[in-house]
Amino acid sequence: MQLEAATQSTINEWLNGNYDQQTKEEIQQLIDKEASTELTDAFYRSLEFGTGGLRGIMGAGSNRINKYTIGTATQGLSNYLLKKYPGQKVKVAIAHDSRNNSDYFAKIAADVFSANGIIVYFFSALRPTPELSFAIRELGCRSGVMLTASHNPKEYNGYKAYGADGGQFTSPDDTMVMDEVAAIKSIDEVKFNRDSSHVEIIGEEIDRLYLERITALSVSPEAISRQKDLKIVYSPIHGTGITLVPQALHRFGFRNLTLVEEQSTPDGNFPTVVYPNPEEKEALTLALNKAKEIDADLVLATDPDADRVGIAVKNNDGEFVLLNGNQTGSLLINYLLTAWQEKGKLDGDQYIVKTIVTTNLIDAIAKAKNVTCYNTLTGFKFIGQLITSLQGKKTFIGGGEESYGYLIGELVRDKDAVISCAFIAEMTAFYKDKGSSLYDALLDMYVEYGLYKEELVSLTKKGKTGAEEIKAMMEKFRSNPPLTLGGSKVSLLKDYELGVETDLATGEKTKLDFPKSDVLQFITADGSIISARPSGTEPKIKFYCSVNGPLADKSQFAAADAALGAKIKSLMDDLQA
Repeated sequence: MQLEAATQSTINEWLNGNYDQQTKEEIQQLIDKEASTELTDAFYRSLEFGTGGLRGIMGAGSNRINKYTIGTATQGLSNYLLKKYPGQKVKVAIAHDSRNNSDYFAKIAADVFSANGIIVYFFSALRPTPELSFAIRELGCRSGVMLTASHNPKEYNGYKAYGADGGQFTSPDDTMVMDEVAAIKSIDEVKFNRDSSHVEIIGEEIDRLYLERITALSVSPEAISRQKDLKIVYSPIHGTGITLVPQALHRFGFRNLTLVEEQSTPDGNFPTVVYPNPEEKEALTLALNKAKEIDADLVLATDPDADRVGIAVKNNDGEFVLLNGNQTGSLLINYLLTAWQEKGKLDGDQYIVKTIVTTNLIDAIAKAKNVTCYNTLTGFKFIGQLITSLQGKKTFIGGGEESYGYLIGELVRDKDAVISCAFIAEMTAFYKDKGSSLYDALLDMYVEYGLYKEELVSLTKKGKTGAEEIKAMMEKFRSNPPLTLGGSKVSLLKDYELGVETDLATGEKTKLDFPKSDVLQFITADGSIISARPSGTEPKIKFYCSVNGPLADKSQFAAADAALGAKIKSLMDDLQA
């Protein structure tokens, strides 16, 4: 069995270094089986600590999630914190989700932080990611760590690192943390010996405070009191949502909640689904069956760390349909601004936030309501960063991104499915109180502001050659942008890597005020948008397509929707020609 020299050298380091016997035996078994592919994948590189932390398959090896890669990440983060806050008592918070080994990895992180003299607030049991973000700010922490791999398959785990504002690290701190992690060259540099005097267990007192603050955000308690028997089906998809979502709904005033029992027990094997992802219809099969059985008004499902939520509602033919992230986000913003307006609370001081690849229907709603809508780069950390920068100056109402992540209010700095579930239910009660279903509210919104349709097209390009192909595609789009897409002239090219917007008719260039990011946007004369963006975590290039047109009447929705679907296909055909 012949392996590359660098890979073999790393394997030897693990076999002979200060690693536990079980790890060495796991590696030896792969050697004895001559499992060269598995050995190469586990050791050909060190698992990269990116801007959000770590994510990968669990197992022995430098390119796997295990005690040692978690320990190294935590030592690097400790080194950063001790340099950034010299002479101060540094505090961090740690939580974990329902994944296999998440609790074990959380304890490893606590060991390393405490061994470095850092005070650790350690959640006694699994909790949602947004509650960790809340706890960081509430407890005056400088950082926090969440052990989760979000909606990845069961073989994965991960490590999300947060800054003092409760948001994931942004520039320049993200690079500073990455540099500290990369600087650790030996496992012997990692302090694994826990100092129990530095670890404080937390739990229900934070839950109570968080739930109280969420409940105080409610905008339409009167509608809820009249619609308290609204039939809601909820599934945590074997994750952390079970700890807080039912309580949040109850505190808001909802009295008719049906849990999907088969998915209500936290389980890192996610036995009832292929992927624990609320974007996938398959993950909501059991919830939809339950909804049909009881004739529910609303279906809610959260991912394992409860930062994202998928929903289903009944259409006008009595069938349950899944709403996509853009539809739910638009409905939420439209509801919030309408409810604030009805209460006389909009005074020009409020704002909402979305990402550049999220539907521009949200911009149109905000403009009509005379509320500022900010756009950020893709990634909720940029939304959180903006909220922090405007804190005390303007009031954040809500915001989100097309990938099923939303936030209402300023309690946390990450997407929050606990808060979102409560407000989606409140929104449903608000419209039911006016004699409308949520599906009708969606169509009414399209009639008022225009029908916007979005699709995400992903091309997978694996390995080194795939990465080169993706790079070549982006270079081609930059140097030779398409002149027309879907039968309409391309009028603007926005290049977020170069920070320049170009008017293709006049050649006039305008500076884009965003951090650098490898994203291109083509905007046509008729308002269609295609955003091209290589994925930061997968071997994919993603195309976010957005088209729109008027909808004169709700009865014309199906035909208008189909026409916009055909237009998206035409746009993509032209782009790939």
